[in-house]
Amino acid sequence: MQNRTELSPKTSQRNFYAFLWHASLLAFAKNFMDVDTVLPAMLIESGGTSFHVGIMTAILLGGVRVAQLFFAPYISNKPYKKKFLLLGINSRILSILALGGIIFFMQASDAGIVLWMIFLFISIFALGGAFANVSYMDIIGKSVLEKKRKTFFSTRQILSGGIVLISAFMARKVLAFESYPVNYAYLFMAGGFFLLLASLGFWRLKEELASSLKIRNSGDFFRLMRKEIKENKSLPYFMGFVNSQGIAVAFLPFVILYGKDILGTEAADTGNFLVFKVIGIVLVSVLIAFGANRVKYNFLLYGNVLLSVFMAVFTLFSNNAFMLQYVFLIGGIVFALYNITMNGLLLEVSGRENRALYAGISGGGNVLPVIFPLVGGWIIDQFGFSLFVGLFIFFSLCSIYFIYKIDCRK
Repeated sequence: MQNRTELSPKTSQRNFYAFLWHASLLAFAKNFMDVDTVLPAMLIESGGTSFHVGIMTAILLGGVRVAQLFFAPYISNKPYKKKFLLLGINSRILSILALGGIIFFMQASDAGIVLWMIFLFISIFALGGAFANVSYMDIIGKSVLEKKRKTFFSTRQILSGGIVLISAFMARKVLAFESYPVNYAYLFMAGGFFLLLASLGFWRLKEELASSLKIRNSGDFFRLMRKEIKENKSLPYFMGFVNSQGIAVAFLPFVILYGKDILGTEAADTGNFLVFKVIGIVLVSVLIAFGANRVKYNFLLYGNVLLSVFMAVFTLFSNNAFMLQYVFLIGGIVFALYNITMNGLLLEVSGRENRALYAGISGGGNVLPVIFPLVGGWIIDQFGFSLFVGLFIFFSLCSIYFIYKIDCRK
């Protein structure tokens, strides 16, 4: 088979819609297994402590990206990456269904074993996502025309918005209607089903262009990584950005902990928090989608830092579940802005042939998003939430320097 050198508009359009199919159904699935609300609440009700919440957050958020650093050398060698994308997605489907089964059949006397099983399946779920994401960034970079990318990311957000809002209300109903552990079991099983439907979009992808980057071994990968860091002046600052601002998306699980430990929130409140988070995501997505070609990345980047700081401060002033809902509203805005800007910046600082490499390199910048939740759980247990929030604000403000140095013109 002869490799093509140019992507045809017809194939680009087909892939554009295939990616949107996946994004839409993924949006429906995500709320049933939300990493900021549902999973930490389930873990706490299963007997987890602040330390357990820290471990889970580190695995699901920072750990996923660090794992990409180890998957990237192998995947980068493959000219076509669709099958690796499907492998990662299928492992996520199986793990979340298994987690639902474990929760459903658990007995009170087996709580300790179930806690270990929860971490096992959460780890598989996270690693599957890391494996898939390396392939995803490479495929989307070469399978959708460059002039359509920003439109794709913003369209993905707004299209997912209505769907994710509906599923958030559905998840809230399940959480309030059934008691633990049945409510969480139903949520995870539904999430696995919709994740399976979402994967059909990836089966439709047509990977027309081959990647030519070759990496002989892990040593060669790290040599290439050092070379890229030295030659691409924006890359170290991009890594600094995902390292510092990346902790913003790891904050909300600890707000769930704050609500349960300090304010005595319940499962119904968790459902409300999820809805408010989704409203925040939809709100910012609609605004950005209508101005996709006019809004500059720098404006979004600086604005998100300020919102992250405000979110943290407002948490400490929240003395009831009603006020805490608005922390999740702000958190949804922060989450959406970070995803749009991070993915966009990754495509801007990389070239077509090395996107899988850059996806792995960007994972190396996630040392802090891994360490911070782990240490954060211990800090909360020993010193309380105030010190944890103070450290969060400090690191968030550090990202201003990296944004300034990147100086994205688009």
